[in-house]
Amino acid sequence: MAELTTLQRARLRWRARRGMLENDLILTRFLDRYEHELTDADVVALNKLFEMDDTDLLKVLLGTQELEEPYNSPDIQRLVALIRAL
Repeated sequence: MAELTTLQRARLRWRARRGMLENDLILTRFLDRYEHELTDADVVALNKLFEMDDTDLLKVLLGTQELEEPYNSPDIQRLVALIRAL
């Protein structure tokens, strides 16, 4: 798992680049602030969150839509709360 997480951590910024500029800006600001503090569980949760469709992701990040399965986990909820607070 450690090697996989290392690869995932190295690719976070690349995966944060989205098709919607709004998502890019929000996620880049989050990574600028928290990237070096992220735990391995956070990296796994962020990579899962990055699987969301861009439109749904933006709605979640702006707080106009709540997380749904399979994205509604405590780790992802905590990260979304941090992103929304920025």
